[in-house]
Amino acid sequence: MPHVPADPSRTVLLLNGPNLNLLGTRDPRQYGTTTLAEVERRVTELGRELGVEVVCAQSNSEGELVDRLHAARHWAGVVFNPGAYAHYGIALRDAIDAIEAPVVEVHISNVYAREEFRHTSVTAPVAAGYVAGCGVFGYELGLRAVLRRAAERG
Repeated sequence: MPHVPADPSRTVLLLNGPNLNLLGTRDPRQYGTTTLAEVERRVTELGRELGVEVVCAQSNSEGELVDRLHAARHWAGVVFNPGAYAHYGIALRDAIDAIEAPVVEVHISNVYAREEFRHTSVTAPVAAGYVAGCGVFGYELGLRAVLRRAAERG
């Protein structure tokens, strides 16, 4: 069941898609050795420093990711790594487009230095921002960016 925050306007969802539960062990040359738990801890700590609650979730199921986006539709924002779903997840694209909360898409690797099919994201055109190729530090950049977008929105 999705988390219900005390103050949605000061809450950010850190959402990770398929295979990101394997961070730290899956293809370390591409994704590094930092685990998802470490990423979540770092982003949660940064959120605390910036005055927001960070709620973390990961799923390999596109439907569950859509449900999480819907549940966060009135939150301050979403930092989202859709993984491979970025390249063909039309339901995720529609969910991002349908919610009020700004979404910043994050990818650990430089997708443009990889296979050609990864060069196109169907979710990025409806996201408020996009960070790629910065390793797991991209999540911290994504949090700062989504909070900036939320502040601009008012």
